[in-house]
Amino acid sequence: MSPELSGPRRCIPRPGPDNSREGDARARDQVALYESSGGTEGTTLRGKPVVILTTVGARSGKVRKIPLMRVEHDGDYAVVASMGGAPTHPVWYHNVVANPRVELQDGPEKHEYVAREVTGEEKALWWKRAVEVWPDYDDYQRRTDREIPVFVLERVDA
Repeated sequence: MSPELSGPRRCIPRPGPDNSREGDARARDQVALYESSGGTEGTTLRGKPVVILTTVGARSGKVRKIPLMRVEHDGDYAVVASMGGAPTHPVWYHNVVANPRVELQDGPEKHEYVAREVTGEEKALWWKRAVEVWPDYDDYQRRTDREIPVFVLERVDA
């Protein structure tokens, strides 16, 4: 793992649309369980698989971790910056824009990637795949005026 991703492991997600900090604690607990088990526990949310995205803070430079829905197709991954349809992007979105080199853990597998925000037809294709995994994404998009960003992750340590 690169030095910029090897610091202390914390997850400081932003509160969801209801401004509840309860989700923050659940996310931190899920990341801790996921990592402490080597990716064998804490791998689902409401029965759907999740991955752990590790970013570097845009302002702090600190390592940040967040569980996200697993959107995978033929070994390629995408991450969706939905924040439950909140009016603003999640903090991790800004981290990825500032520092596109990220780490993704899918079960026991952990690799480094470069994130690239997608648009147009490529975004439409990945959005369709994301909604197949987590149908709530369509509800989230209807709930907000912002366009929910999607990043495709390109593996760098292959």
